[in-house]
Amino acid sequence: MKTTKIEWTEATWNPSIGCSKVTAGCKNCYAEVMARRLQAIGIAGYEDGFEFKILPERLYQPLSIKKPTKFFVNSMSDLFHKNMPFEFLDEIFEVIKNTPQHHYQILTKRENILQKYFSKRTVPANVWLGVTVEYECTKHRIDVLRNIEASVRFISIEPLIGDIGKLDLEGIHWVIVGGESGVCARPMNPEWAINIQKQCTKQKIAFFFKQWGTWGADGIKRNKKENGSILLGREWKEEPIPFHK
Repeated sequence: MKTTKIEWTEATWNPSIGCSKVTAGCKNCYAEVMARRLQAIGIAGYEDGFEFKILPERLYQPLSIKKPTKFFVNSMSDLFHKNMPFEFLDEIFEVIKNTPQHHYQILTKRENILQKYFSKRTVPANVWLGVTVEYECTKHRIDVLRNIEASVRFISIEPLIGDIGKLDLEGIHWVIVGGESGVCARPMNPEWAINIQKQCTKQKIAFFFKQWGTWGADGIKRNKKENGSILLGREWKEEPIPFHK
C-alpha cells in the first residue's frame, strides 16, 4: 500500500497483482512494464513478473489507515480477472465494508465477471465502480456498469486510442480521459478528447482530463510532463458527487 502519482486517486491497494491482455487498450500496459521492473530489482510478490496472483498478506492493509483515504484498488491488476477466486473477492469486500471512512475506486475491463459477481451481491456504499472504455468497440461495458447500483459509477477512457463517438452517460457520474504514455505510446487525436468533454458538459457529467501522454496536443512526441493536461485552454479536474444510499 502506498501513495501514488495517479492524479485521480490518493493511494493504491493491491491485494492481487498481475493480469493478461483482453483488448487493444492493453497493448502497452503500464502495470506490466512496472511489474517487470519490480521483478528485476527483487521486490517481494513480483518473483513471477506480471503473472496473476493473490496476495493475502496485503488483504488487511486498509484497516491500519485511520485517515479517510481514496484508494485505487488493484492499480497493478484487474480485481475481476478470470483467475480471481470469488471467495477472495468476498474477503476484499469485507475489508472495504469494515473501513467506511475510506473510498475505494475499482476499475475493470472484465464487465462480464463484474456483472456475474454483483448479480448476487450488493456494492458497498464506499465503492466507486468503473469500467475502462478505450475506443468505440468497448462502449458496451458502459451498459453493464449502469445496471449495477453503486454510489459512483465511472468510466476511464484511458488510453484513448480511437474515436469514441456518441456516448450515452445516463447513470454515470464521472468520466476520466487520458492519452497513452511510454516509449510505444499511440497518439491521441485532440478531437477525440474534445468530443468526450463536450458530451460530458452537455449531459452534466463530471469530467477529468488526466494527461496528453507521450504525444502532445500538437502531435509532437515528448516527455508526458511537458505535454501536461490542458484541454481547450484549461485543466479539467472535476470530481463526482457520490450518491449516498
